[in-house]
Amino acid sequence: MNPTLTAVALSLVSAVAYAAAAVAQARLAGRTDPAAGALSMLRRGAWWSAVGLNAGGALLHVAALKYGPLTLVQPLGALTLVAAVPLGARTAGRRVSRTEWRGTLLTLLGLGALLLAAGGASPHDTLSLPEALGAGAVTMGLVAALSRPGTRPGLRHAAASGITSGVASALTQTLTVAATDHSGPLLSWRLVTVALLVSFFALGGLMLSQTAYRGGLGAPLAVVTLANPVAAAAIGLVLLGERLQGGLLGLVPALIGAAAAVRGVILLSRAQTGNTPAAASVPAPLPPGQPSRIVISSPGPSVPRPAEPLVLHAEPAGAPGGSR
Repeated sequence: MNPTLTAVALSLVSAVAYAAAAVAQARLAGRTDPAAGALSMLRRGAWWSAVGLNAGGALLHVAALKYGPLTLVQPLGALTLVAAVPLGARTAGRRVSRTEWRGTLLTLLGLGALLLAAGGASPHDTLSLPEALGAGAVTMGLVAALSRPGTRPGLRHAAASGITSGVASALTQTLTVAATDHSGPLLSWRLVTVALLVSFFALGGLMLSQTAYRGGLGAPLAVVTLANPVAAAAIGLVLLGERLQGGLLGLVPALIGAAAAVRGVILLSRAQTGNTPAAASVPAPLPPGQPSRIVISSPGPSVPRPAEPLVLHAEPAGAPGGSR
């Protein structure tokens, strides 16, 4: 089979696995106390189901990277969004809104334009040790900046997750190509270091996405889907010698696609906000022992009013002075 077709087929199955994992993570995030630590999730079966689905998607993704370049394989991850948005709506017991469909379509069209600009040759170059360490340092700096407190933490954590996952994919391609072309020892310092970086960024991306999905699925997943191929393609273009189809002219559809994808993310973010007002209006449970102001101030015959009995049982007019 043609290497490009093989890479596309493997990427499609990988996207379905990632979509199921994203929905499982979003459901878990909705049932988890935000104050709970990451270690609390290790005791939940739903977490390990999501980890298993992510691992399956990752293995298929690694196989796809053997046959196709980063600029081809990574944008195909956009199909995760196609499956995850309707699947997430179904598990939530609602229909996909028109805005969500529009946002999904624009995101996919944008990433499709990026895919058209991607190269199609099988990968041959790999990252050197200084290049891998440099990419890792830049990635950690970006993640630290995106993880700082501020507005829209869900989308910023989603961007950080997409970047770390994209860098992990780029590093994984180095491992895959180096391990299969028999160009050097498998236990060299370079490959061992790259393997450690892959493990670190893959786990980091998983935990960051779990945090991002606390506010919903659609918009954070769209940001992850967009940031992932952009980060991986940046490494492919800058460090691995990959090229866009058509040279400089290939930048035109790529830029148009990027603008459409950003618009799609904005629409999904608006739809996500519109789907969660009821949940936001539910008061949070009070700590044990703390009185509820709502119950005390609500009108009703069963509510005790300690000040009123003093008025109702005041001494009647004409009674003997002072005695009751």
